[in-house]
Amino acid sequence: MNDYINPDDFIITRKRKKYKFAKFHNAENCFELEGWGKQPVDVVELGAGTGLFSVELASRHPSKQFVAIDVKADRLQKGAYEALERGIKNVRFVRARADQIDDLFDGHSLEALWLTFPDPFPRVRSARRRMTHPIYLEKYAALLKQGLTLNRSEKSESVFNGLCLKHDNDDFFQWSLEQLVEQGWRIDELSFDLHDSNLSDDYKIQTTYEMRWLSEGLTTKFVRATKLKESSKL
Repeated sequence: MNDYINPDDFIITRKRKKYKFAKFHNAENCFELEGWGKQPVDVVELGAGTGLFSVELASRHPSKQFVAIDVKADRLQKGAYEALERGIKNVRFVRARADQIDDLFDGHSLEALWLTFPDPFPRVRSARRRMTHPIYLEKYAALLKQGLTLNRSEKSESVFNGLCLKHDNDDFFQWSLEQLVEQGWRIDELSFDLHDSNLSDDYKIQTTYEMRWLSEGLTTKFVRATKLKESSKL
């Protein structure tokens, strides 16, 4: 258990952010990178923002362990306190950068990894920062369980299988699909308008960011992909 931090003593210049950082530190379900210790997890949301997407997934699937990761504690604390208020104990929150994900979990231990509306970094010179760049895809492949397949009867469990991406930006989404194919990932499910599809209702849980853009008429694109063992490629 972390020592309690008084928000008035927390060294952040903006009072509102100071308060939120202190709330994150004081919450029992929140962790800094150094205090995490590679705890066992089934599903990860990377770049989770408020983490409310993970909270709702965890509430629907109490047998699974979830983690929401974001570099901004002032955002994550919102989901953390939502989970505490609702008594949802199978979701935790970790403050870390996306490129630190391989320091958080053992190799081939995750069932699913979600990317929910990551920054598209539209400038070409910033491509290496995109969370679907081959540098990151290699990290995800090393963390996800290998060779998982889905039977039709298991469709409702597909939220726990592979890499899942939701996004509203057409260019970023198309670029991400190209990276997945080029790096040997298999596209298992795909929609260019998720909320007008017959895909799992779990996929349609709306993030805080998604609610805003849907209200402005944008559509959510979605893909679920798996990276099979080299010997399993067709």
